[in-house]
Amino acid sequence: MSVAASLVQGVYILERDRQEKREGQNALAPPWWTFFHFKLLRPLVDDVDYSIFGAIYEFRPPSSQYNDTLYRSPRYVIAFRGTLTKSDSVSRDIELDIHFIKQGLHQTSRSEIAIQAVQNTVATVGDSNVWLAGHSLGSAMAMLTGKTMAKNGMFIESFLFNPPFVSAPIERIKDERVKRGMRFAGSVITAGLTIAMQAKQPKDLSVDPFAALAAWVPGLFVNPSDHICSEYIGYFEHRRKMDEIGAGVIERLATQNSLGGLLMSAFGKESEPLHLIPSASLTVNVTPSRDFKEAHGIHQWWKPDLQLEHKLYNYK
Repeated sequence: MSVAASLVQGVYILERDRQEKREGQNALAPPWWTFFHFKLLRPLVDDVDYSIFGAIYEFRPPSSQYNDTLYRSPRYVIAFRGTLTKSDSVSRDIELDIHFIKQGLHQTSRSEIAIQAVQNTVATVGDSNVWLAGHSLGSAMAMLTGKTMAKNGMFIESFLFNPPFVSAPIERIKDERVKRGMRFAGSVITAGLTIAMQAKQPKDLSVDPFAALAAWVPGLFVNPSDHICSEYIGYFEHRRKMDEIGAGVIERLATQNSLGGLLMSAFGKESEPLHLIPSASLTVNVTPSRDFKEAHGIHQWWKPDLQLEHKLYNYK
């Protein structure tokens, strides 16, 4: 977790180095990967604003540690940064944030560059030798690339820090009864609309694309004080509780569709609800956070005094 988060931070600093024209010995990014014996193979550059949004790293441990570390480590890590509030990149990043909210991130040129980089790396070294990592918008990019590969039967180890979830922040409601009621009502409405849409646009029900992704279990790292990602906590817990009360059939329809996506489909618009996934290894940072900035930051994930709770959710 700490290594993956540091490699993502390396991408943030790479872009800051570019914007502030820090090169050679003045560059601040290299220690974020060299400390862990990684080498920067190449940065990933956006074709619109030419900002660095990702990086491909190769793990090169010292020969004395090679046999001890390589068997449990990746050969390559592909990492993606989130939104940077710097003048040279903020407008493009916000544009992509909006594309994500509108469930259209997969239609952007940055996502094409990311997917191509992952596909080329996996084709060369195999999916078991690659890690994906990302934070915030970069986490959404890693989610997109991971889901794309999983659809083709390649399941990549993934570290998704503060992944955005497009939904009303129900998890922040303090009253548990109100929270459960809102989630149940939302599931019933979403399932009903899904059935209605299937009646108008019949599909091959023998193929469940959501179930096909179930073997991919990305690592999600969320903070309950971060409203951008905290809904993942309720998303998975609600699904478990619906199974317990015998409403699993309803939830299996609801969990793979979003109201926004269904409405867009009704108007003939293509959408890809990236935030909806069948399985996950969910790690929650329950260490008290002072504010939203701290709760959403990448820096929290390498602190030594974290209080973490972990749960594994496998889709059935």
